[in-house]
Parts: sequence; structure tokens; C-alpha cells
Amino acid sequence: MGYKKLNRTSEHRKALIKNMLNSLVKYEQITTTLPKAKVLKPQADKLITLGKKDTLQNTRTLISKLQDEASASKIRKTLSKRYQNRKGGYTRIIKAGFRYGDNAPMAVIEFVDRDIEAKKVDKKKTEKPKATDKKVKAPKEATA
Repeated sequence: MGYKKLNRTSEHRKALIKNMLNSLVKYEQITTTLPKAKVLKPQADKLITLGKKDTLQNTRTLISKLQDEASASKIRKTLSKRYQNRKGGYTRIIKAGFRYGDNAPMAVIEFVDRDIEAKKVDKKKTEKPKATDKKVKAPKEATA
């Protein structure tokens, strides 16, 4: 009655939610299945609410729930400041069709007023190859 089990054991479900919360905080937008997004939305909103009141207890609770100090500090320093005047509803779910392989309903969950550059956090900048003369070394002749 209280929550969806998502066909997983309790430990697997906790780990899944924790990993998805970390990804959502890091990239500010993730694509997942609709049931997982619906389970994730209230959890993410509660984390932002915790981060808004910056106390030691709330910081420890954030680190405990996320198991990642970088994500916890991003919630405290960036996201909570962004939503300081907002009473709730920090995330939104947008339906995104159906997955090709198993026809599962997909959804995009994202923060309202998100930073678009946050999705490019891990992507490496592509360097243009330098226009230098490529010298081909002649292979050494083998003597018998």
C-alpha cells in the first residue's frame, strides 16, 4: 500500500533509488521507466526540502541517504538556493513513449528550472586534431 516494490528485494530497491537519486542530482535530468520515476519523485523532493534548511543534522541525513558527499553538497549549495522561494514540486515527470525492446513506458524525470549544462558534466571536450605534417617512418629492413 505504501510504496511500489518494483519487483525487487528491499536491498536492491534501496540501492536502485539511491543510485537514481545520485544521477538525478548530478545530471538534473534522467530517463527511466515510468514506475521508477513515480517512486523517485517524492524522494527527490524530500531531499531538496532537507537541503533548504542547512543544519548539521540535515547534512548528515543527506549524506546518509545518498552515500555521496558531492551530491549532498550540490543539494545544499546549488539546488536548495535555486528553489529557496518555491514551496514544493521541485521535479517533474514527462512521459517519453515506450521502450523498443519490451514496450515498457518510459519517462523523463527532471528538476524544474534545471541547469541545461549539467547533463554535460561527464562528457569530454573533443579536441580538434592539430594540422601538423604527419611523417611516416619507413620500416627498418630486416637483414637475415
